[in-house]
Amino acid sequence: MLPTLLNENDKDYTIAYIDECGRGPLAFNVCAAVVIWPKDYEPKTKEDEKLLDLIKDSKKLSAKQREKLSTFIKVNATEYAIATIDNEEIDKINILQATFKAMHCALEQLKTRIDKIYVDGNKFKPYIGNDGEFIPHTCVVNGDNKLLQIAAASIIAKQHRDTQIIELHNSDEKLQVYGWDTNKGYGTKAHIDAIKQFGKSKYHRNSFIHFC
Repeated sequence: MLPTLLNENDKDYTIAYIDECGRGPLAFNVCAAVVIWPKDYEPKTKEDEKLLDLIKDSKKLSAKQREKLSTFIKVNATEYAIATIDNEEIDKINILQATFKAMHCALEQLKTRIDKIYVDGNKFKPYIGNDGEFIPHTCVVNGDNKLLQIAAASIIAKQHRDTQIIELHNSDEKLQVYGWDTNKGYGTKAHIDAIKQFGKSKYHRNSFIHFC
């Protein structure tokens, strides 16, 4: 099992953990998730123990594992939130700023008062809480491979985005030429070939596509 970050001061110190999914694809949104994990969590069943041990970087899990773990995390988290920024906004403000915006939008949904933020990666835009004060943050490079809570956020973010893009793919035959049900909008050869043959959809990121 991945380690969990020890509480920094006392039992009332609350930390939010954030990760994102979808920075690199040629199409669709970028998604961020934030998780607050209970400090005193204890698995109730053997199955819960197995699932807890399985939590790791979402990219290292199968689709079935992510689906099951996403449900487990949502049921057991103190609180979680998910936010997305669409491709049009990504084109307007760039992917880095769109990622920060998704993270902030997820944080804004939290009802629990937080004292600190741990975010996957090496960059984060400082966040102001509802009381008008900056909430301190720490960037954790490769955090989804280092901390259970960040890995948990990565899982629900990826599960959310994957579900959305598959539903979009299935809803419109014209979109099915791009193969989003398998590539999730990433720039596979088949996806790029489809863009060259059929052109871009309204869900593609124009700022990412320089060959059309």
